[in-house]
Formats: sequence, C-alpha cells, structure tokens
Amino acid sequence: MPISTRKRIRRRTILAATVAATAVSTGLMVPAAPAYAATVDPAAYYVLTSRHSGKAVDVYNLATNDGAPIVQWARNDGYQQQWQFVAVGNGYYQVRSRHSGKVLQVASAADGAELTQQASSSDTRQHFGLVDSPDGYVRLVNRNSGKALDVWEWSTADGGRISQFTDLGGTNQQWQLVRIGDTSGPPAGSIVVAADGTGQHRTVQAAIDAAPANSASVVTIAIRPGTYRGVVSVPSNKTNLHLLGLGAAPGNVVIVENHSAGTLRPDGSTYGTNGSATATVTGRGFAATNLTISNDFDEVANAGQAGHQAVALYLNSDRSVLTNVRLLGDQDTFLVGAAARSYVRNSYVEGTVDFIFGDGIAVLHSTQVHEKRSTGGPLTAARTPASRAYGFLFYRCSLTSSAAAGSSSLGRPWGPDAQVLYRESTLGAHINTAQPWTNMSANTWQNARFSEYRNNGAGAGVNGNRPQLTDAQAATYTPQRYLAGSDGWNPVS
Repeated sequence: MPISTRKRIRRRTILAATVAATAVSTGLMVPAAPAYAATVDPAAYYVLTSRHSGKAVDVYNLATNDGAPIVQWARNDGYQQQWQFVAVGNGYYQVRSRHSGKVLQVASAADGAELTQQASSSDTRQHFGLVDSPDGYVRLVNRNSGKALDVWEWSTADGGRISQFTDLGGTNQQWQLVRIGDTSGPPAGSIVVAADGTGQHRTVQAAIDAAPANSASVVTIAIRPGTYRGVVSVPSNKTNLHLLGLGAAPGNVVIVENHSAGTLRPDGSTYGTNGSATATVTGRGFAATNLTISNDFDEVANAGQAGHQAVALYLNSDRSVLTNVRLLGDQDTFLVGAAARSYVRNSYVEGTVDFIFGDGIAVLHSTQVHEKRSTGGPLTAARTPASRAYGFLFYRCSLTSSAAAGSSSLGRPWGPDAQVLYRESTLGAHINTAQPWTNMSANTWQNARFSEYRNNGAGAGVNGNRPQLTDAQAATYTPQRYLAGSDGWNPVS
C-alpha cells in the first residue's frame, strides 16, 4: 500500500473516531428534522452546501460534457450549483444539474472515487439516498457503493474535489439542501399579485401603479405563479422596486407580451425597438428575482413583416439587480439603456441576433447565454460611448446553442467604441473560433473595445482575431470595477 494512501486512511480513521466521540458526548445522535427523504420536492432545484466548508457542489468550469469533475466552490447559486432530485424508485434519486442536464455519478465503489457528471442512465452509481444528519443536514449515500458524498481531505478551498468515502457522518459529509425559489408565501409587507384574485392586484402593472413613489426603501411586489400577459412599465418615480416571483422556479411566473418593432399600434404607428419591450424599467434601484420576462413575438412565423426587433426587457435603471431571472426572445431580447448599471446573476438569456445590446453597463455573472437560432448569429451589439470605460462583462458565464459549430459570433459593434469582455467563461462550439467578432455597418470590430480573458470550452481560443487581456489589465476589468461608478456600488458580494 502506498505511503500516501496509508496516511490518508489513518487520518480518516482518527477523524471517524473523533466524530463518533463528539456525537456521543454532545448528544447529537438524534434524528434530524425535517426528514429530507420525505420532503424533497422533485419540481424544485437545490444548492448543496457543505457543512464543513460552506461551499456548494459545483460543475467545474461550467462544463457540459460527460466526465466533467464535480468540485466545491464558493456558493453563488448559479445554475452550475443547482440540482434537482429525480426519483428512481426505492427511495433513491438521480441528482440532475440544472446547468448541463447531466447527473452525478461516482467513478467506482472505492473510497476516494471522484464524482463526475454523466448522461442519465440506469447505472446505480448514479443513484443516491438521502440520510438525515443532525441539525437539518443530510448525507447523500450512493446506492452502488454504500458510501457518502464527501469533501475530499476536508478541503476548504474553491475547487476542492467532491468524492465518496465510507459513511462516517463527519461534517465534510453533511450537506444543507437550500431550495431555490420562494414558495413559502409573500414576505411581510409586500404587495401581492395573483391572476386568480387571491392577491391585492390581478396584474403586475396594477401593483406597480399602487406602489409608493420615490421610496427610499425596498418595495416588494410578490407575484404568485401564473402567466401575466401585457406590457409592464416601472417609471422613474418608482424607485427601489423589487419584483419577486413566488414559484419554485423562474418559469412559474411569466410576464409576457408579443410586440415587435414593426407591430402596428392602434393609431397606425409602429412600436419601434424600444417601444416593443414587454417590460420597460427606468426607476432606480430596480430588482427582479425568480421570474421570467418574455417577448414571444415569433420572427419565423412573421417573416414577411418588417421590424423583427422584439425586446423582452428594456432596462434603463441605475443600480439594478436581476437574480435567477429568464429573459426570453428572438432578436434584441435584452436592451441595456444608457442609464443602466445592471448586475445579472445566475440567470438565463436567450435570443437569435444582437440579443444583448445597448449603451449601458451590464455585468452578467454565472449566467447562461443561449443562441436559439439553428443558423447562429451575433450575441451582442454594444454601443458603449467613448467616454465610458465599461460596457458589457460576461463573467464566468456559459454560452450555449444547438447551432452548427462556428456559426455564431461573440458580438458586433453597434457603436464604434463598443466595449465587451468575455471573462473566465465557457464558450460553446457554436462560437467561431477563427473569427469570433464581426463588423456592423461602418463600425469595425478592430476599432471597438472587444476582448477576452481566460475563457474555456470548444469555442475558446487565442489567435490574432481574439484580443486577450493581460493579467495586469484583468485586475481593472472585474465585476466590481464595472459597477462601482462614482458611488462605490457593489452588489457582487
């Protein structure tokens, strides 16, 4: 037996004895409440947080491939840290990634076998039981091996390996299941919207209209599950407004309309790009959590109509935060207005052409950016003014598509001084590796401020058409720097 293995087993044996002695002396050998095996919701997503390190089970580097390693990482509630428990019978579950659609699997029955993600199958290495631990924590025990998921070698570092080990009940084998989404009801003092009449208002706009003007504190509008068709406007005098979806997932609360730039108004005029927005927000301090904003205008079904731009969200709000939100559309889904400093975290944005665009500042953090057109297209069209150092930052995002390899670009410059950075993100195969930036009218990508830094994935690469930041430059292109402004705003913690 190798010396390193003997040391590891000896350390585990000592830790096991310590855990057992501590449990007896402190009276912790009692059933936990609640019993997770009986209460886990198969429709919900959970973040699995280690009692030992406080970090979350995470798909390393936002990978989508079979065999990608599973690690622990500082909890950020991103899709790569969200897991669904899918019952497979006899009290066992597959644990499915919201990010990749793949499930957890242990490599073998051995102590120390690493945890990876794999396509779902009938392999019992993919089956886990939930065993209650003290204080509301749970152990995940593999059906094939009988061993428990484990933070290997009691690591506390980002990137620490998740493996399996004989079930000792230590804190490195205890996990808190943190449910994503709020189904416990509206927060106290909130304005409640329910399409069925069980709230104070039936429409989101009615609740916004009823909210106090120029509020210095947060005003929460809690929206019960349902589809709310119609345009929504948050004017500049409605400050610090928070739209909160009460469903188990952002798809349970949907705000939707289907105007396009070329759609005719009742007076015979057209809406134009800005006017096509399902939701228009100018009030400072806006927040949205756990909901969907969609423009379901179908550019294919309306191929003969001019003006296919159809905005889901026109965000022109300073100090705005979107968390666990879906923005859905075709062309021009998400318009970032000139007044916006916006932080979009753990969210999902999809479209076909230029679907993240505008003059303002937007940081997309741990967010999935999905090109939905089979023929691909440019993802961004920034129009950052020359006087502004920062425009769009994609930070640890995942770029996905079912489009053909090499059919999409990272963006094109709507304005000559456009600023866009993709940083530490996973780029799918749909990104053109040889030429990931394109021109727009007279604006050339070479004159714009386009760059990358430490990206990965099939669409990543380095060549003469892919400007890269140096490490020294990257220190000044962080989410905090993009959002700080003159008032030091920092929603990134």
